[in-house]
Amino acid sequence: MRKEFVVIGLGRFGGSIVRELIAQDANVMAIDSSPDRVDEFSQIATQAIVADTTDEAVIKSLGIWNFEHVIVAIGEDIQASILTTLILKELGVPQITVKAQNDYHEKVLRKIGADFVVHPERDMGIRIANNMISNNVLDYLELSDEHSIMEIKANDRLAGHTLMDLDIRAKYGINIVGIKRGETIMISPAADDPILLGDILLVIGADIDINRFVKKAM
Repeated sequence: MRKEFVVIGLGRFGGSIVRELIAQDANVMAIDSSPDRVDEFSQIATQAIVADTTDEAVIKSLGIWNFEHVIVAIGEDIQASILTTLILKELGVPQITVKAQNDYHEKVLRKIGADFVVHPERDMGIRIANNMISNNVLDYLELSDEHSIMEIKANDRLAGHTLMDLDIRAKYGINIVGIKRGETIMISPAADDPILLGDILLVIGADIDINRFVKKAM
């Protein structure tokens, strides 16, 4: 059975979600207040509809509460984002993901019941900054305000040593929870597993500790 989603707001962020969900064989109702944007996605999404989602009667008429997951990707209009999210929550939509413009916006969204809040611009900025600081940092995923997961490429300072040799947990307070080596992924590697040059280490911990590890060991 194909999964069904609603994406509200067809700017760069919302539009990219629509395209990827369709590529993953999902059914997607795409909604925007701009006829031009809706026209652009009329040949991409399962349905593309011009609508004002701050109007509860409109949302009810579209039957959006029947969808399992709604993504509110409204751009600069924070008020429209909040009102839309509030209506969706009151109608009982099971999962609501909302794009936040700033921390204040996120606080309001969480108070009114958004299940997931994302900061695409901020998160991309963090990824780019980490890659600029160290060529060995390949990717970054924020778990909370203070904790993250990073993919770090092992350099010659780490290669040839085991996790026991490096004693990373004791020195930095972080954990290597996986090692990617080519097509192979080792989950919860053993203390005596050697690290090879080019291995990708999946590191989890507090941001301050991971950054300390990257600066000193990379």
